[in-house]
Amino acid sequence: MIKYLGSKRLLIEPILAAVGAHEGARTVLDLFSGTSRVGHALKDRGYRVVANDHNAYAATLARCYVQADHGEWAERAERLLAELMEVPPEPGWFAETYCVESRYFHPTNGAKIEAIRNAIAAMALEPELEAIVLTSLMEAADRVDSTTGVQMAYLKQWAKRAHNPLELRLPAILPQAKSGKGEALECDAFEAAGVEADVAYLDPPYNQHKYLGNYHVWETLVRWDAPETYGVARKRIDCRARKSVFNSKPRIAGAMRELVERVKAPTLVVSFSDEGYLDRETMESILASRGAVRVFEHDYRRYVGARIGIHDPKGRKVGKISHLKNKERLFIVSEDPAVLARATSGKDPRPTP
Repeated sequence: MIKYLGSKRLLIEPILAAVGAHEGARTVLDLFSGTSRVGHALKDRGYRVVANDHNAYAATLARCYVQADHGEWAERAERLLAELMEVPPEPGWFAETYCVESRYFHPTNGAKIEAIRNAIAAMALEPELEAIVLTSLMEAADRVDSTTGVQMAYLKQWAKRAHNPLELRLPAILPQAKSGKGEALECDAFEAAGVEADVAYLDPPYNQHKYLGNYHVWETLVRWDAPETYGVARKRIDCRARKSVFNSKPRIAGAMRELVERVKAPTLVVSFSDEGYLDRETMESILASRGAVRVFEHDYRRYVGARIGIHDPKGRKVGKISHLKNKERLFIVSEDPAVLARATSGKDPRPTP
């Protein structure tokens, strides 16, 4: 899967354990699905997953990893990806914007990405098949990018991987889950909260960093709308207008409180970083309206950009790195006290007092 700030790769097992504490659960709602890493893992465990994200690239990843099923699409997708690899490179506005005006991809790969995306657009594919090949293209581009993992900036010198040839691979799509076919939504979280489920997993934005701004190239690659761009990073112009209340320090508490009230699931599992705008006590207070709360904390390495540090325009390192780790908190709240009694965070739960 693509490199992603806030990825829950290292928290998958604790999250699965928290969801599993709700015995008999069949449907899990993932309200902020991102790369669908969590939704994919839940589907693999047999849950019917409804994944939601308001960004087009994330909804596409969910349509691939949560909604599309291996038995229906894998064979056809593999043939299609092989055909697309034969498309000759053809530079245009994408290569000009992201390889010349900025340096996210080497021009050779940028021209190939552009040609493949144009070919996909001309095919008018079924939504699930299109999501599979677009996911393959995003992941292929991610493997040859020249960034530290976010698209706020790019490296001054080409990353070694940027010279590797683009390669399309079949994403790790799964068979249909035992509890039923998954679904991908592209809605505002407050709207999607009305979906009925047994467990809801919430992993909202937690500070000023906007996912659209961090991954604007993927948004453009999926929408394929040749947007107006601005700044050194060549961000989409709508990055200025499309804002989330969860990125606002004054508004996040009220937004979280409203969202928790709207969720139609008896058990909620919430991921939130200690670098977020809400401290532990505030989050517990918000969640307590839905039942008793249990909290687990996990040490987590900060993203690579934070570890590299801050540099001035001439590339000189300025200031000091304050810390290399943060804590990811996993909150579990349920109307059923037995769920909390069963809740663990894996082999070594280490519940905090």
